[in-house]
This record gives sequence, C-alpha cells and structure tokens, in this order.
Amino acid sequence: MEEITEHKQPETPPEEGVPGWLCVIGAGLCLFCTFGFLTAIGIFQTTYEQTTLSHYSPSTISWIFATQLCLMWAPGPLFGRITDTYGPGPILYSCSILCVFSLCMTSLSKQYYQIFLAQGIGFGIGAGGVFTTAVVCVGQWFLRRRGLAIGIASACVSLGGVIFPIFFNRVMEIVGFYRAVRYAALFISILLAASCFLVQARLPRKNWNPEIKWFDVDLFKEKEFALYTIGAFFVMLGLWAPYNYLPSMALEAGFSPTMSLYLISIINSTSIFGRIIPPHLGDTFGHFNVITVVAFLTGALILCLWLPFGIHHSQTGIVVFCLLYGFVSGAYVCLLMPCAAKTGSIETLGRRFGTFQVVMAISNLVGLPTLGAILNTQGNHDFMGLQLFAGVSVLIGTVLTIGSTYLLVKAQKSWRV
Repeated sequence: MEEITEHKQPETPPEEGVPGWLCVIGAGLCLFCTFGFLTAIGIFQTTYEQTTLSHYSPSTISWIFATQLCLMWAPGPLFGRITDTYGPGPILYSCSILCVFSLCMTSLSKQYYQIFLAQGIGFGIGAGGVFTTAVVCVGQWFLRRRGLAIGIASACVSLGGVIFPIFFNRVMEIVGFYRAVRYAALFISILLAASCFLVQARLPRKNWNPEIKWFDVDLFKEKEFALYTIGAFFVMLGLWAPYNYLPSMALEAGFSPTMSLYLISIINSTSIFGRIIPPHLGDTFGHFNVITVVAFLTGALILCLWLPFGIHHSQTGIVVFCLLYGFVSGAYVCLLMPCAAKTGSIETLGRRFGTFQVVMAISNLVGLPTLGAILNTQGNHDFMGLQLFAGVSVLIGTVLTIGSTYLLVKAQKSWRV
C-alpha cells in the first residue's frame, strides 16, 4: 500500500479579525511617528530660521523638509515590493532604527549639511520605509473595508500633527530645542518598537519577480491617468505651503510664539476628520468626485481666507482658515492613492502606483523650495507671492483633475467614479 503525502500550502488567515485590527493599530503608530512627525515641519522651519540656521534663507532651509517629503514617496515602489515579497520585517525594523538614529543625530547637528543629512535624508528614508510598510500590510488584511481601515490609520498622521507641535513648544521652553528633539526620538522609539510587534503580513512570502516594472512612461498615453497625475503634481506644489510657512507668517504679524506654533496643531486637528469622512463618502459618491471638490476647496481657501490675512491680521480669521484647511487638505492627501488606482486596470496597478509615487516625489521636492524662493525675492516678510503661487497651483491641478474625472465618467458610463 502506497502512502501519499500531501504538502499543504500555508493557509491565508481570514480577512480582518483580531490580527487585522491589531495591524491597523500598529500602522497608526507607524504613521503617527513618520508622516505625523513630518506635518509639524512648520515648527522646525520657524525654529531654524530664528536660531541655528538664521543666516540661511527660508528657501534654503525648506530643502531639508522638501527632501523629507520627497523620500516619503520616491522609494515607495521598492519598499512596497520588498514588503509584498518578504514581509514587513526587513523594511520596518531597519527603517524604524534609522528614524530614531537620524533624530538623535539631528539633535547633535549644528551645521546645515549635518541637519540636511540627518533630518532630511536619514529620517526621510526611514519614515518612507515605515510608512509604506504600514500601508501595504493594512491593505493585505482589509479588502471590503480597506478605505475605512486605511482612513483610521491615516487619522494618526493628523494626531501626530496635533501632538508634536504642542510637545515641542512645551518641552523647548524647559530644556531647549535640541533636548526636545532627543525626547521626541525616545518617544518615537517606544512607539515604533510597539508597532514592530503589531504590524504583520497576511499573505505568505513569495519569490522576487525581477520582470515587474516600477515606472512606466507609457502610462501617460492614457489620458485619464496623465491628467490626474499632472493635476496632483500641481496640487501638491502648493498644498504644504500653510503647514510650512504659516507659523513664520503669524510671527511676522505679531502673534505670540506659542500661538504661532499651535496653528499647526489646529490645522491637523480637523485633518483627523478629513482623513476619515471624505474617503468614506467616496465609497458612496465616487472617490474622484470627492477629491475634485476637496482640491477646489483647498485652492479656494488659500486665496479667499489665507491671502487676506496678509492685509488684515485677524487671529479669529486665521484660526477659521486652519480649521477648514486642515479638513480639506487631509482629505485630499488621503484620497490620492485610491484615485490613482481607479485610473486603469488592476493588471497595471503596481506600475501605476510606482509611476504616480515618483511624480509625487518630484512635486514635493520642488514645491517648498519654490515657495521659499518666492518669499526670499519679497524680502522674507511679504507672503503674498507665496500664497498666490500656492493657491493658483492648486486650482490648476483642480482643473486637470476635473478633466480626468470627466473622461472616467465618459468611459465608465457612470457618474460615480
């Protein structure tokens, strides 16, 4: 009698469940420590302008944060493929260590090139790896309610943007800026250590496929994808302007240092709801319809509420702007990738994400320095040119997004796109 041995493939765990929601918690910690920390860039821009890098222009200083934002996107295709193939461990563990190490080195840096290497490049690469791994793993555990799961995790980005400005302001008053950075590094190290136990892959490991493309120029022959990607490029050129330059502008207007820094926390407080509610509405009314509305509102708020602040310094007016802007800008950032996925077939999803992320990286790299250069030409005191550039860029991107939405409605013969 012949024995037949069956080699069973490891079973894929069921969707969601306790491991899935634990992964969401872990991903939330990852996003809090990376993207959430980066949304507090206005704190560093203002502090560096007044202290360590006071002899550098705002444009030159902003290259540090532009590089950080760029590196959140640029290595995404590589980090995502490694996570899909080998699980979260190789990227999550190494990049978590890199984040903490980079912040420790930032706390010891006194020269521009040292800060650029530590905070700009080191933390940027580490944050990009942690961020990408978290989002990929949540996407594996959730299919039917993926938008909700990623939205909950993304809300922690805004939570970080609320807490870190308050944290730095309070701690800097007691121990100074550089020790505050060390305490932030300690805080982040504890949270990232916890996330390493919570973020797990649902799918089994697989072999590396060297034939998969990461960037495909041919995708721009598809009008829907081309218009949407170029539109997002223009929107992201101006979207980060208030996050980076609002505290400096408030100080110029005579606001107290505490109130000026807390404006970043106010923006991020409503961004929490912006990252959950509009994406959820997108499941019903179409993600493209929702992102078109929030893109228009983002540009309109810059021109209609932030621009007049340069003429009439109203504390109430600027707080209202922060509350509204946080909601719509948070919604836009959260809807970027779901809309990119809808511009083509699932067979080209990997190439589409990779190509889109590279374009977003370029936009983030040139956006803040361009805004800073405009501010520099106006004596570093007049913010009107910066505001006009940001608002008009966002509205140009909105027009291109409307064109992409129209083409998708026409192709799918449905208004819900």
